Amino acid sequence: MKVILLHALPLDLRMWEPQLEVLSGHDVVAPDLYPLGSSMEEWAQAVLAEVDGDFAVVGASMGGYCALALARLAPERVQALVLAGSRADPDTPERRAGRAATIERIREGGAEALWEDMRPKLFPEDAEPAVVDRARALAVEQDPEGLVRAVEAIRDRRDSTDVVEALECPLLVAVGDDDPFVPVADAQALVGRARDGRIEVFRSGHLPSLERPAAFNAALGGLL
Repeated sequence: MKVILLHALPLDLRMWEPQLEVLSGHDVVAPDLYPLGSSMEEWAQAVLAEVDGDFAVVGASMGGYCALALARLAPERVQALVLAGSRADPDTPERRAGRAATIERIREGGAEALWEDMRPKLFPEDAEPAVVDRARALAVEQDPEGLVRAVEAIRDRRDSTDVVEALECPLLVAVGDDDPFVPVADAQALVGRARDGRIEVFRSGHLPSLERPAAFNAALGGLL
């Protein structure tokens, strides 16, 4: 099966390295989202243009928003959808105001400033240092202008609750029990909107695929 992996902000496609072994029997596509445009729809259109046929799609945080845009544009091609640390509703006015501050932070301090702001939100204090160090190494390499476009795309994304409700494929919502962005209760409510949805809760922060790769891979492999 083709499996599309869509990365989180402020990382890139290399965040999926812990998943490559479990996906070795599949045709994996892991694009770098930042250069693909300035909206979730443009990103989704670019990904769809590169991938033939049916696929499963796995999106982490920001990547989940793009995964939902894919499902909106080509629902008949999506065979399974995984949202990891992601949600379907749009930004609230308070979150939109926070995006403006994030964009200003990037423009003033670049990728390093964004990482310093996001690090405590992505990983709990007891996260494995090697995992955090690897994430930092990826984050600080990103082009600031690409990061700004990504934050704008996140801010301006559509409400995708209707996409979840219309899904005819299995939905897996993966969430950390210490995720400050997606509380477990919110993830459970999202699963309740799907026709064929289930939830996996991990002992992690916002990025269970990085913090708990063995458990995440087991859930992903089981779904596929």
